[in-house]
Amino acid sequence: MANSLLNPTPPSEPEDYDYGRRPPGGSPPPPAPPRRDGRGPGRRGLALMLIVTALGGGVAGAGLLLLTGAGDGTTTTTTVTTAPTAAAAQRSDASTGLDARALYANANPGVVDITSRGITSSSSGGGSPFGGPSQSATATGTGFVVDGKGHIVTAAHVVEGASSISVKFQDGTTRTAKVLGTDEATDVAVLAVDPSGLTLHPLALGSSASLAIGDQVAAIGDPFTYDRSLSTGVVSGLDRTISAPNGFTVAHAIQTDAALNPGNSGGPVLDASGRVIGIVDQIATNGSSQTSSGVGFAVPIDLVRSELSKLEAGQTVRHAYFGVSTSDLGTGTAGALIQSVSSSGPAASAGLRSGDVVTRIGSAAIKGTNDLVAAVAAHAPGDRVQVTVKRGSSTRTVTVTFGTQPTQAAQSGQTP
Repeated sequence: MANSLLNPTPPSEPEDYDYGRRPPGGSPPPPAPPRRDGRGPGRRGLALMLIVTALGGGVAGAGLLLLTGAGDGTTTTTTVTTAPTAAAAQRSDASTGLDARALYANANPGVVDITSRGITSSSSGGGSPFGGPSQSATATGTGFVVDGKGHIVTAAHVVEGASSISVKFQDGTTRTAKVLGTDEATDVAVLAVDPSGLTLHPLALGSSASLAIGDQVAAIGDPFTYDRSLSTGVVSGLDRTISAPNGFTVAHAIQTDAALNPGNSGGPVLDASGRVIGIVDQIATNGSSQTSSGVGFAVPIDLVRSELSKLEAGQTVRHAYFGVSTSDLGTGTAGALIQSVSSSGPAASAGLRSGDVVTRIGSAAIKGTNDLVAAVAAHAPGDRVQVTVKRGSSTRTVTVTFGTQPTQAAQSGQTP
């Protein structure tokens, strides 16, 4: 699916989503910035690179490295500290500026460093956006504590396929982590560590729904393994559509100019009060640069919050499925053009076909692909909705019963 908000090329030239698990690029000493060697699949236009992780900004090391379980405590006491939100004393509304020093002091204890060992990727890609040479390696990313039970949220691609995972806290304590649940449709994972003996600092969850362009934000993470780095910026855009690891699209993504680089993946994006409003996920590149371009994306926390309890319980999160690939019609023309229809999918069963222009789903007006993705995401499998389309000079309304999104899209960036 072409991403009209980020890709200036025509809809016939879809973006290539490079999720980045690349060959090791070495670990050069500072101050020279680490580089990431190796190339992924060919790119056209402006590619989105999923910020994965890693020593030297990519995947480091070869061979299967097993976790030894360092850092297991011997006590049975868990301390939970609820830190005040950043600048709470002087900030009472959105007009007050972000106090970066106070925000960092309060939020940093709730951020964790994640190391995933035994990551494997396939050179063929097999339709997966992960692509790249076949290898087993170590990847690093970021996460954050969400409660006093030892639950940690990160991006699914940080831990996908790992044979072992370790989490390091601010005080240097390291614990073995296990994956409780993942959702590749939103690129979110919940991990669990034994909380005994730890002092936990859960981060408060804010709301991505209340954001406005220009709002100040901050990100804490481990870019290029420079651990616990702070970057600040603003909300540059809202309701963006980005590609998920399963090849479908994520709705309502937050765009920011805060510096995000490999290793930031899974870390928190925070509002001026220190509340988590998104999870770092991707950056836009020009096909050659693999560092911050000033165009980064986060999965919105409201989307994560809606499925958090299911992931903590190890349950499968199911998403509505329409069964189409779409593109925008161009400036000044409303609607999402159906480019292809999945055979036997919900849209096909309702009689929709390539060339139809979707203008409404239920009560939601569809101005373009982003609106369509958001409208489908607002529903659940089994929901019956009225869908209005233009076909040539006529307009018709059909009833569509949404299905359940497949585990993998037929092509990267496919509309739900």
